[in-house]
Amino acid sequence: MTTSSFRSDGVFDFDEVIDRRGSASEKWEKYRSRDIIPMWVADMDFRSPPAVIEALHRRTEHGVFGYTGPPSELVEATRSMLDREYGWQVDPDWIVWLPGLVSGLNVTCRAVGEDGDEVLTLVPVYPPFLSAPGYSRRGVVRVPLREENNRWGLDFERLEAAVTPRTRLFMLCNPHNPVGRVFDRGELQGLADFCLQRGIVICADEIHCGLLLDPGKRHIPIATLGSEVAQSTITLMAPSKTFNTAGLGCAFAVIPSDTLRSRFRLAKAGIVPMLNPYGYLAARVAYRDCADWHAALIDYLKANRDTLAEALGRMNGRLSMAPVEATYLAWIDMRGTGIPGPVRFFEEAGVGLQDGRDFDGAGFVRLNFGCPRSVLKEALARMSRALETLPGG
Repeated sequence: MTTSSFRSDGVFDFDEVIDRRGSASEKWEKYRSRDIIPMWVADMDFRSPPAVIEALHRRTEHGVFGYTGPPSELVEATRSMLDREYGWQVDPDWIVWLPGLVSGLNVTCRAVGEDGDEVLTLVPVYPPFLSAPGYSRRGVVRVPLREENNRWGLDFERLEAAVTPRTRLFMLCNPHNPVGRVFDRGELQGLADFCLQRGIVICADEIHCGLLLDPGKRHIPIATLGSEVAQSTITLMAPSKTFNTAGLGCAFAVIPSDTLRSRFRLAKAGIVPMLNPYGYLAARVAYRDCADWHAALIDYLKANRDTLAEALGRMNGRLSMAPVEATYLAWIDMRGTGIPGPVRFFEEAGVGLQDGRDFDGAGFVRLNFGCPRSVLKEALARMSRALETLPGG
């Protein structure tokens, strides 16, 4: 057992501040040698679960790191997780392993349709949704989410207006990054019907499904809405966001359709590498042995979210944040501040956020609150002091 992941009383220690400088962390290297707290890219500043760390230690001691295929134990752990959490009974043959979810988005764009076809997606959205179609010689059609009463939702009138005879694929992000929505059954059924009626394949990025913060919400994989929907859906998942193992590289696609799965495998052939043994192992242990750590993480993230919401409410009334139903990412509306470059403004104050323009969401910033609470509070204090320097602050 890796005792450094626990407090002295045996409770998981999410308050521990771990120095990630000098570890080649993408998140922290961006601001090397600068007094800026990085809260931009979506990885957490917590250690992975002790059971994962211990299993990786044992695998290292084995000392041989040759080519590795998906272990049968991982396949069964993944199937058990999908059944336990969503009542989704998945055939082993439906699972295609990937070194990362972003590669799954790109492979899907290559597998569905032809050169010059179109891919629909809802904006603002995670940047690879906007780049993947172009890499595959498809056109991306951006359909704005409806923003109403501080809540983001689907706009079927806009979707209808965006469809053309070349529309072949709809890329869904649920739970949604960056707006934090968990789409409900009615919304998902409406979207599934919309796509089925038009022969549009659905690619569902559901990587944040293990990070529900609102107890009244339930994640519903869109492919579970019926056999016809399942046959038209490629579902992408990974343990990486929930268990903070992104650097180990392990994700998977669930593709019930033999035809779609064959096209997906063909599109990845020769360009998508095999996975490494650490990624496979971490995924198996995360899904099988880390329920207690996962529950404790959710409680900690809920408290961080609430701390953030309270602090933003005190920042001169110019900032607002839609309720974060899932993820550890806050989508903050800066439009009321009048600041022309909010990312640079807060960097000068010592906080590194992600520009909403990366998501096709100008006027917003994204803040990652997956960090020790002391770090979050310091970042919020810096932001508050910076806002006080504005006219009328």
